[in-house]
Amino acid sequence: MMDRRTFIGSVAGGLLAVPLAAEAQQAAKVPRIGYLAPNLASNPRSVEAFLQGLRDLGYVEGRNVVIENRDAEGKPERLPALAAELVALKVDVIVAAAGTLAALAAHQATTTIPIVVIAVGDPVTSGLVSNLARPGGNVTGLSALSPELTSKWLELLKQAVPAVSSVAFLLQPGALGERTEKDIVKEAYIAARALGVRLQVVEARGPADFDRAFSDMTSARADALMVPSTPMFSSARRRLLDLAAKNRLPTLFTFREYVDAGGLMSYGPNLADLFRRAATYVDKILKGAKPGDLPVEQPTKFELVINLKTAKDLGLTIPPSVLARADEVIQ
Repeated sequence: MMDRRTFIGSVAGGLLAVPLAAEAQQAAKVPRIGYLAPNLASNPRSVEAFLQGLRDLGYVEGRNVVIENRDAEGKPERLPALAAELVALKVDVIVAAAGTLAALAAHQATTTIPIVVIAVGDPVTSGLVSNLARPGGNVTGLSALSPELTSKWLELLKQAVPAVSSVAFLLQPGALGERTEKDIVKEAYIAARALGVRLQVVEARGPADFDRAFSDMTSARADALMVPSTPMFSSARRRLLDLAAKNRLPTLFTFREYVDAGGLMSYGPNLADLFRRAATYVDKILKGAKPGDLPVEQPTKFELVINLKTAKDLGLTIPPSVLARADEVIQ
């Protein structure tokens, strides 16, 4: 397996493309961070946020820290082998970036090396930690999704587009953890009944399934769509957005990155902030803290972002009451 020592060329001005400085190579104890990612190229802003978080804490790649990068490049089946490589390198901490699949791969690869997870679904139901307040094992970090968030998505979508009567819910089977997925689907059905909306769950295991998935949505007369983010969906973001626009489906996503790229709405935690916060977990662990003693952080602030240009393209007028609640409105 090729050892890529660079996150992506455009990130941080090539910060990680610089060969290790001689002094870092020769130092007796320079901490090594293993960075396991499903697809680095899909979210460069998040990668940069993590690096900036490290810099803010005094860590400089090539000087006082080494980052061993492993990138699955959009192929989640590679994650277990890449995690095993990091374990073999005996890194001091593994950062499982962006999603439950990377976290599970790291967790299955080691029960001793500390693991910091970023933007996982439900870390308890996924089996990553015993509880949020005291994880108890070698895993800690930040979650991004809870089943309760699903009802808020439906509520916001119905408020933004009052005429909606049938909502499709696009899922990538297994990407959020089996139990977490069941919980959010259950919550979605409960919320849909309360709002008088028909819910249609549609699955896509990969981009090759998108055309069929959208055909199923239109056949069932869905008039809106919800997409909980996964690394695969993020990697194929452009295709998802194009299909949503082609089928004239107002779509709500988890993260603002989709709305910046042309999606209609997003409601969820700030992804860049989660990655920046992860650096503080790495710092504490490198200074001797045990991951099992560090509470898993759940997002407390959620941002609503709306793209008015996309709304106009869809022929929608977002109610002023919804716009007034938005954290950002893209003109």
